[in-house]
Amino acid sequence: MILNSNSSKPIYVQIAEWIETEILSDALQANQKVYSQYQLADMLNINPATAGKGLSLLVDEEVLYKKRGLGMFVSEKAKNIILIRRKNETLAELVGNLVKEAAYLNVSEDELIRLIREEMRRGNEG
Repeated sequence: MILNSNSSKPIYVQIAEWIETEILSDALQANQKVYSQYQLADMLNINPATAGKGLSLLVDEEVLYKKRGLGMFVSEKAKNIILIRRKNETLAELVGNLVKEAAYLNVSEDELIRLIREEMRRGNEG
């Protein structure tokens, strides 16, 4: 994982999103133990409190759960929670921005849909 210290996105949010992506790609699976805040802090050369804040964010969203004395684990419903949230929030925001930009550029709905389909085809090829 590479943190972007120049991003407007806080480091703890970047950590949470990285763990979410690991879950979506099945690198982390349900009931699998995740890195501790100290492991993350050591790996990423950040303050353990920052790493802990990223993990706590995922606990609050029920993506991770704590086992007393053992650490944090991926919840059974983590992948579904992440998919629903990212579709409803992240994807909706991206589409909103795309539609606004298309309007500024006088791109018709049909042309925009054609561009999206072409991009999706390219994405499926590679």
